[in-house]
Amino acid sequence: MSLPFGVDLFSWTIRITPLAAYFNLVLGILATAVSIYSFGYVREMEGRRNLGVLGFFYNILLLSLTLVFSAANAFFFLVAWEVMALSAWCLVSFEHEKAATRRSGMVFLVMSHAGTGLLLIGFLILAQASGSLDFASFHLLASRLSPAQQGSVFILFFLGFGVKAGVIPIHVWLPQAHPVAPSNISALMSGIVIKSGIYGMALVFFDFFGAAPLWAGMAVLAAGVVSALFGVLYALMEHDLKRLLAYHSIENIGIILIGFGAALLFRALGHPMLAAMALIAGLYHTLNHAIFKCLLFLGAGAVLQSTHTRNMEEMGGLIRRMPVTALCFLTGAVAISGLPPLNGFVSEWLTYQALLAGFGSTQTLTRLVFPIAGALLALTAALAAACFVKAFGISFLALPRSEEAETAHECLPSMRAGMGILAALCALLGFGATWFLPIFDSITAAALGVRPSATLTAVNHLVLTVGTARGGTVSTVGIAALLGLLSGLPALFWLVWGRSGRRVTGPTWDCGLPGLTATNEYTATGFSKAFRMIFSALYRPRREIQAEYEVSPYYPTAIRFESEIEPAFEKHFYDPFQAWLMRAARRMRGVQAGSIHAYLAYIFVALIALMLFGVRR
Repeated sequence: MSLPFGVDLFSWTIRITPLAAYFNLVLGILATAVSIYSFGYVREMEGRRNLGVLGFFYNILLLSLTLVFSAANAFFFLVAWEVMALSAWCLVSFEHEKAATRRSGMVFLVMSHAGTGLLLIGFLILAQASGSLDFASFHLLASRLSPAQQGSVFILFFLGFGVKAGVIPIHVWLPQAHPVAPSNISALMSGIVIKSGIYGMALVFFDFFGAAPLWAGMAVLAAGVVSALFGVLYALMEHDLKRLLAYHSIENIGIILIGFGAALLFRALGHPMLAAMALIAGLYHTLNHAIFKCLLFLGAGAVLQSTHTRNMEEMGGLIRRMPVTALCFLTGAVAISGLPPLNGFVSEWLTYQALLAGFGSTQTLTRLVFPIAGALLALTAALAAACFVKAFGISFLALPRSEEAETAHECLPSMRAGMGILAALCALLGFGATWFLPIFDSITAAALGVRPSATLTAVNHLVLTVGTARGGTVSTVGIAALLGLLSGLPALFWLVWGRSGRRVTGPTWDCGLPGLTATNEYTATGFSKAFRMIFSALYRPRREIQAEYEVSPYYPTAIRFESEIEPAFEKHFYDPFQAWLMRAARRMRGVQAGSIHAYLAYIFVALIALMLFGVRR
């Protein structure tokens, strides 16, 4: 469908490709769950906030995302992209009376516009080569450009879309914006807004390009590995529940890029079936991450609304007071940790299999990158599991650490319903992965010319397989059935022998102390200390211990402990860049002399330069 703009070069054109339909499906699922959740979530804001403004920009964001995924013209795409960025900024800055919210919103806006500028330049280069702004004219266009133009276009789009996706090191807006936004907006931003960057990369890498240069796949794979590993390492040090989840978004974007990078490498090396499997792994993880991360943010929102704190050190014992929220959060934690049989396991397993197959299918030194990436991905998955043991254990188990946690209560039914939908989908997309994979055939057929779903399933669609002799196989249905059987055995034993047995109830063993209290619990700081020591070269931790005493230093009355890690990217990259930019701006201030004669001279020089440029053309 196309509507005229009034200028031949521009038009409002919509085209639903298989890739666009897939991302619109993801958007529809999340919008439904978040909207149901929001009915209860915003009730606490009634009378204190302008909910009409929140609802207006919320719906504008959903509309702009739909248009981003459906636009078939670079002009229309950039307009929708900017509307999406501005509406997201308004939602992030909803509680604008707080200084931290205003600062985070400004960082998000500046980074978004910087990324848009890169996209604009990239689209202009393609438009100059094709003579049109339509995406159809860009199909396989990059392969016909010179190597220098190819490299420039690839880097511009990768960085431009990478800003929105939160790829390290251009990720700094993400852990700042997610915590300050309302939790339903944080869920939508992590679930689908950052996926608009993934959509843009998939569009450019697998539609605009033919077989991208080998270095391009290497760059995407390396960026994915770095983002995944650094994202989870920084998440481990966080005690703010929403910031922890924000860093895990960076980690999972890295996992998606590992799939994309492997697909680009396989395509350049002439292995279309392996490229299709890696692409499916990346796209399937896009959906899976959208669902379980949205679920986790909604769970964090329920906890925040009930306890009025994001600090995990002030939580504890919430599983007794918020059992439904705890169950949903635990489901999301298991899924994001890549544990079977939930959906996160399936897409990560496909990614591992693609990397392992890459080592056996390539003959050059390139093959070494696949096992290295696989090993680092395995480390990332292990650290993610440890991080969510901390997140769930410190927040929901043991005893309450504050009065707010002591008086917490379960969230409203609509909030539980929204989380329940996503928790059910985490299970469904894990158990039923083999039935879901065929929807990717149309995407891989358009991008790579192959339909691999038939080779990825076996035994009447009950088993996932790689389709190669050396590949692995797994059945999530079988794992679920085995877990159900093993879980039923204790119940069976109790029915046979336990009901007639004698029960004895007593206090928990407390090592001879008068009684266990919240001060005896493991803290988030204590849990992460081992990782802080192991990766001290990255964290560069600093700690300060101050003791207060009245009579003797051997008998302190109070001890205060402070610990922090060095924000490496901000300190070594962004802060120096900001300082340089401010110095340059102060020097440029002299150009604004306030003299009409100086301004006329500027105009005269500009006209002469334009005339000379026109003569040379």
